[in-house]
Amino acid sequence: MVPVLIILGAACVSVLFEALLPRHLRWSVQVFLSLFSIAAAGAVLVTKGLGEAGTGVLPMAKALAVDYPTLFLWGTLLALGFGSILLIADRSVERGGYFVAHAAIRPGTIQDRAQAATTGMQTEVFPLALFALGGMMTFVAANDLLTMFIALEVLSLPLYLLCALARRRRLISQEAAVKYFLLGAFASAFFLYGLALLYGYAGSVNLAAIANAAAGNERSDTLLYAGVGLLVVGLLFKAAVGPFHTWSPDVYQGAPTPVTAFMAACTKVAAFGAILRVFQVALKSSSWEWQYVLWAVAIVSMVIGAVLGLTQSDIKRMIAYSSVAHAGFLLVGSIALTPQGLSGTMFYLLAYGFTTLAVFGVISLVRDSHGEATDISQWAGLAKRSPLVAAVFTFLLLALAGIPLTSGFIGKFVVFAAAIEDGAAPLVVVGLVTSAIAAFFYLRIIVLMYFQEPAEDGPTVTVPGAFTVMAITLGVTVTLLLGVVPQFALDWADLGVFAF
Repeated sequence: MVPVLIILGAACVSVLFEALLPRHLRWSVQVFLSLFSIAAAGAVLVTKGLGEAGTGVLPMAKALAVDYPTLFLWGTLLALGFGSILLIADRSVERGGYFVAHAAIRPGTIQDRAQAATTGMQTEVFPLALFALGGMMTFVAANDLLTMFIALEVLSLPLYLLCALARRRRLISQEAAVKYFLLGAFASAFFLYGLALLYGYAGSVNLAAIANAAAGNERSDTLLYAGVGLLVVGLLFKAAVGPFHTWSPDVYQGAPTPVTAFMAACTKVAAFGAILRVFQVALKSSSWEWQYVLWAVAIVSMVIGAVLGLTQSDIKRMIAYSSVAHAGFLLVGSIALTPQGLSGTMFYLLAYGFTTLAVFGVISLVRDSHGEATDISQWAGLAKRSPLVAAVFTFLLLALAGIPLTSGFIGKFVVFAAAIEDGAAPLVVVGLVTSAIAAFFYLRIIVLMYFQEPAEDGPTVTVPGAFTVMAITLGVTVTLLLGVVPQFALDWADLGVFAF
């Protein structure tokens, strides 16, 4: 529990700093506090967590479960959160930072320049990001549905606010935030209603108690079916699994790019961490009743992501549909209720998170006079303007496509292998076909960058600051290491199963 308490405690201290410190000191103090707290939580996780977890402990009156999968997911979240804070804190790519304090101030106006000159950057984003990170860590460790719902709200509400704070393209940003909030509220309502029905069925919100109730044969299964259905809809929405993904393209496009990176990488880990725990603990005994429904959902998600990704002209929306396809691959591993399915899915989350973080770091560097150049046609000839950035982005796109010697290949291999062992070979066939389709829109950008001439008035590549360089380097390095020497991470993911 100590790593979670460090992050949430740092978030509370960060709020006090925001209220009490002089404005010119806030950026440096907030950046130091955020990075230090994440590093401290990671140090505690490494030095004490692995030794104390053993077969799993259930603190807080069994509301939480700290076991090996929880520690793996916490470590992944902390590492991705560290990289996301680096992107958020950067002030060199976007002078004055990516965030706005007042929605009425338009970019380029006297007020906008004054804000950039006097404040340097809006720092309210740091406590919001820490609260979201703390909520995600609690979400993956929740051992009962009520704790899971509270954690869901703690992680979601800061994200709604962060999405609306873009300095540029403010209307798109605010529209994205409103859409995310409204659809997120519906998803929370589905989750809460499912929770209530499962409580009515099992007489408890504890995951183990629900599993015991579902294993019996003397109760009416109507509440179980309805409760599981509503609960799973809420979880799949948060993970952006098709067809519950409709918020993700607009939110990916509208949110400030560092927030998009944070949301795309960390939220996916948190959502699938909770899905794995619910499937493998609460619903495993009734798997024959829901598993084939989720087969259909996984197929729909893979097909939607691969096919609609082909039609996108905005690169952030394309990555959003790519994430929908990857959510389908992750769901293939999640519904394989075996230790191999658990470890394979967690490895995939680790690999996908770092690749996505670096992808959005690179996207933030290609800019024109209006900000980021997100139209795919503007990336034509980028290799001639900046060979290094084009090479890095090519490597990351190949990782998303699942090409060998990248983490994406190993991630898909372990997930599909687990699915085959669990008797889900048809899902693997669909996964391979959709992977081939999705590879086309990654390769299209590579061809555009290397085999077309750049436009005279095309975008330029901004020289990144140290924070952005560190974040991109972190993502690229982990993507390469997990593709070449993945065994360490695979062994760590395979240390144990959920405690309950």
